[in-house]
Amino acid sequence: MKKKMINKTLLLTYLYLLIYILLSSGVILYNKWVLSPKYFNFPFPITLTMIHMGFSGAVAFLLVRVFKVVSPVKMTFEIYATCVIPISAFFASSLWFGNTAYLHISVAFIQMLKALMPVATFMMAVMCGTDKPRCDVFLNMLLVSVGVVISSYGEIHFNVVGTAYQVTGIFAEALRLVLTQVLLQKKGLTLNPVTSLYYIAPCSFMFLFVPWYLLEKPGMQVSQNQFNFWIFFSNALCALALNFSIFLVIGRTGAVTIRVAGVLKDWILIALSTVIFPESTITGLNIIGYAIALCGVVMYNYIKVKDVRASQQSAEGLPERMTKDWKLEKKSSDIFVPNNNGDSSRGSGGGNGAASDLNVDVEAPLLSTSRLSHIGRTQLVRDS
Repeated sequence: MKKKMINKTLLLTYLYLLIYILLSSGVILYNKWVLSPKYFNFPFPITLTMIHMGFSGAVAFLLVRVFKVVSPVKMTFEIYATCVIPISAFFASSLWFGNTAYLHISVAFIQMLKALMPVATFMMAVMCGTDKPRCDVFLNMLLVSVGVVISSYGEIHFNVVGTAYQVTGIFAEALRLVLTQVLLQKKGLTLNPVTSLYYIAPCSFMFLFVPWYLLEKPGMQVSQNQFNFWIFFSNALCALALNFSIFLVIGRTGAVTIRVAGVLKDWILIALSTVIFPESTITGLNIIGYAIALCGVVMYNYIKVKDVRASQQSAEGLPERMTKDWKLEKKSSDIFVPNNNGDSSRGSGGGNGAASDLNVDVEAPLLSTSRLSHIGRTQLVRDS
């Protein structure tokens, strides 16, 4: 009976992973198809992003305020002004630049450039003081960077503008992830996917309005493009479904499984993009460079997972050490030992420190997906 239950749970976990991979790949390919001049020909990435944000914010509002499926968190004006607004600004920027890259470079090359995400996040974390420079991590970052450079050199349709947009979007997303950890988690505020959409999506929409008004509105007024409601509705629905699939995957799997699924998704996406978009040509140098970069990413993920497990083991071992210390103190209670209080207080302090470290999602900078449990690890739709 127990074995059957385990098999059922495992099957459900793989099903959620499959749904996540399909939705994540689908949203990226769908966005490329909508924006590409060769296909649907809607070359307005800011408008598309605003549609996603508006739709996600409206659904979140219905779930929180109308149907009351989820309760809103205690949000003060001070937290909103100092945390939500700056995070929303960088989130909107990452989506804007990332979607604009689809106009200039292929989906396959974009996925290869996304291997730079750990490099960008590590750099931002060091700059913001949430991580320390480490030799082993630095070597991994160097390996990733070399791989991406080789892959870029092998790109037949290399475009400086598209590459610049994508890399800028990656660094904006990295800064958003670090700011989420620094600003929100240290205030003890945790948002689930619905509440993160509820607070972040409307604010991101407002930030995108200014560049849209200046850059895209004039072009849309003279454009012959027709607005197809069902195309944009289904596109926004897929993006929203991706957010919830990420939440389901996070709840059922560990960090290693998610990372493996992410790597698998990237390879599937690169292969699919060359089939769906024949103009996307992959060279041998592309594959070699991406494989090198991927080795660096996998090694980096291994280091971070090992760090988390070490922290968990030290935290789990703490109660046993405290029990042993208590028994020793009880046995020698008639002996005066001046340093006992000092030692025990230091041990207690160490325990608290370990516990507080565990409360911080140290792996968050790696997976845009797991950040949703704290504030739109989206991708609220990072893939969009």
